Amino acid sequence: MTSAPHMSTVLVTGAAGFIGSAFVRTLLNRGCPVISVDKLSYAADLRRLSDLPSGARHRFVEAGVEDGATMRALLEDEKPRAIVHFAAESHVDRSIDAPRAFVENNTVGTFELLDACLGYFRDGLTADQRRDFRFLHVSTDEVYGAAGERAFTEADAFLPNSPYAASKAAAEAFVRAYFQTYGLPTVVARPANTYGPWQFPEKLIPLMIARALDGQSLPVYGDGKQRREWLYLDDHCAGIAAVLDRGEPGKAYNLAGYEEAENLSVVTTICAELDRLRPAAGGRGYAGQIRHVADRPGHDRRYAIDPALTARELGWRASEPLQAGLRRTVAWYLENEAWWRDVMASRYDGERLGAAE
Repeated sequence: MTSAPHMSTVLVTGAAGFIGSAFVRTLLNRGCPVISVDKLSYAADLRRLSDLPSGARHRFVEAGVEDGATMRALLEDEKPRAIVHFAAESHVDRSIDAPRAFVENNTVGTFELLDACLGYFRDGLTADQRRDFRFLHVSTDEVYGAAGERAFTEADAFLPNSPYAASKAAAEAFVRAYFQTYGLPTVVARPANTYGPWQFPEKLIPLMIARALDGQSLPVYGDGKQRREWLYLDDHCAGIAAVLDRGEPGKAYNLAGYEEAENLSVVTTICAELDRLRPAAGGRGYAGQIRHVADRPGHDRRYAIDPALTARELGWRASEPLQAGLRRTVAWYLENEAWWRDVMASRYDGERLGAAE
């Protein structure tokens, strides 16, 4: 986007989700008007947006991206300069249990949104507006599959190993097709595992915090040596902003730091932070609650992506070290216990392990 990208309206899908809501804040803090769109499925929560302004600068619309007619009408009404598409089902364990929902939401939903955007792009924008328009699709590092010794670059082929990863790879294939076939100016971000405040408590880090505080076992898949790159929420949002502002249409950009950690190491670090901030009764350490459980099917041993292209072309680098980010995250969940306890009581399947994403 070449002219004043931060001053024109952006439509954000999945805006009541963990990362989408944080990116809405990023845009508003830059002076950018935002249309927040979310169909409010189980992991969405309007409390993530409750303190934001409403009116000319920010409006929330309850809608699903799979409803192409509604999305086309919304685009025509609001005239956004860009779409940032976060909306997706994202939990791997759920995708193993019920893959159809992931195809319908992640793949078909992305197709419907692309098609609505194409009609709007062709018929609703002037030539100058078409030049600056962007469709930014937020994908995942999991489309690459399990990494070997070398971290994946944007040129590597997709080898998804879970229904979730396959649904995101298929969605991204449609994004590429709409650029190549129709000239819709799309860009893609492929972020690493993201963590931080407001994450739904079926994911690894908040789930381990919640179970530890309740004296429950901390289930770790297999030997716990699966390696992941972890990206703090603020770094993720800064990376999406860089891709939106400076990304070249038709290209994809990896978003990751250069810091990997084994799942077991992440869990033990969480336990150590809880020991420091809220010691358990009797002086017992939370790490004593760790239990190894049978590994899940298709579990990738290592995710690793190389963000050198993003750094070189867009000037973005992750800045939050994992240890510091985990410390901030554990503190936030301790300070906001009422929120996640309400979520777990009302919308959470407590039998899910939620080990690595």
